[in-house]
Amino acid sequence: MTTIKDIAKAAGVSVTTVSRALNGYSDVNERTRKKIIEISKELNYSPNILARGLVMNKSKTIGLLVSGFNKESIKDNFTFEVLSGINQYAAETDYDLVLFNTNSTKQREKTYAQLCRERRVDGVIVQGIKTDDPYLQEVVESNIPCVLIDIPVQTENVGFVTTDNIAGAKSAVSYLIELGHKNIAMVNGHDLAFVSQERLEGYKRALSEAAGLSFREELVVNGSFEEGKSEAVTFKLLNAFPEVTAIFCASDLMALGSIKAAGKSGRRVPENLSIIGYDDILLSSYVSPRLTTIAQNKQKLGFHAAQQLIEMLEKETAPAHIILETELKIRESTAKIK
Repeated sequence: MTTIKDIAKAAGVSVTTVSRALNGYSDVNERTRKKIIEISKELNYSPNILARGLVMNKSKTIGLLVSGFNKESIKDNFTFEVLSGINQYAAETDYDLVLFNTNSTKQREKTYAQLCRERRVDGVIVQGIKTDDPYLQEVVESNIPCVLIDIPVQTENVGFVTTDNIAGAKSAVSYLIELGHKNIAMVNGHDLAFVSQERLEGYKRALSEAAGLSFREELVVNGSFEEGKSEAVTFKLLNAFPEVTAIFCASDLMALGSIKAAGKSGRRVPENLSIIGYDDILLSSYVSPRLTTIAQNKQKLGFHAAQQLIEMLEKETAPAHIILETELKIRESTAKIK
């Protein structure tokens, strides 16, 4: 295997000069640099990434830390689309990407700093952390550069990327109101998700600002971002409050569960019940009826998170907060009230 000693001998320069040329230091003559690079290619030189990382104290690796990645995640494809966006940006740089999973239990067994050291990452993108997870506070207090997805926390070393969840939820409920609905229920995720808190706020604002409707706490139930759980709580909700004519679900996956519950309770969507989701997952345009939803660009979430993190690492730019827009996509699961 070719080493930098072989390149130095062929180029007639010192090992130090070869090392600095290959690592992009500016104190190497440009003609010498080009010569060294050409020789390294001729000799099929492949750098020892681990050794370089030890010397430069950088691994050139970023991590995507996902909390709560489970079989439900397969259905909504959310994490894969975020990962795709991260990879799209990272692929244009010399950074590698590793994916590691955690949950509330694992976080109590190993600290965030320990995990990052073991995986030898220079920085981390974090998705899915709950408001009471140990890692959230550890991320805030850590000096490891980090970008959070859908968690609006910003510090000296932490930035975040999210979509405008309040505006998205408000747009969904306002559309239902435009269709003539007044008794609008909500299937939310869970109380420990930042997006649940924001989408609930958007729901409340639409009721009061768009139609002067009063907020009824009993019409809001939690489906834990799961199709099965949403089906169960929606079925109970429809039986308890038959006056409900529309439901806003805080995720498409939960909306699919609500559609099943509507069928079980003898209601047809959208003839007797309008349902609108959130996310615009791939399945939403294939189910019957095709799901009206609030689209957010998951791939862009990942792309901007990777861009911000790598710029923090390479250019030492300050962490930022990036809020992306959402879009109402009208399909077949909503209709004017009869």
